[in-house]
Amino acid sequence: MHYNFKDIHIGKIILNLVLEKDIDEDRIVKFLKKPHGEIKKMYESKDLSSDLLLLWSKLLEYDLFRLYSQHLMLYSSTYLVKNKNPDSKVPRFKKNIYTVEIIEFIVELFQNKEKTVSEIVKEYNIPITTVTRWIQKHTNKNDTEL
Repeated sequence: MHYNFKDIHIGKIILNLVLEKDIDEDRIVKFLKKPHGEIKKMYESKDLSSDLLLLWSKLLEYDLFRLYSQHLMLYSSTYLVKNKNPDSKVPRFKKNIYTVEIIEFIVELFQNKEKTVSEIVKEYNIPITTVTRWIQKHTNKNDTEL
């Protein structure tokens, strides 16, 4: 099963993690310093402030920000544009690193026949050689039809 990185509902994800990890509601209230009602509203929220996201990430021991990074890698062509200003005061990333989750997501799209290689290349702006290498590496050679 793969996660839909296109439409992130952070409140639902947080609630699922709370349930999976069986975290006590009183511990959440104490850690976040928020009343029960506000926490319930967070579960229903599609987005949260970065401060809250950081607190939740610490409490849940799960990098919630990575969900948004995955979204940028998959759906934003501007993510691949390099910042060439050497005087920039903002951190720059030297190269686009595809995480294991991204690779699995792409391979699964192909294996489940949801998208062809050319559709993946076009929609996610990933080089064809990269996509075909992932598919060859992660699938049985007899099952792979490029």
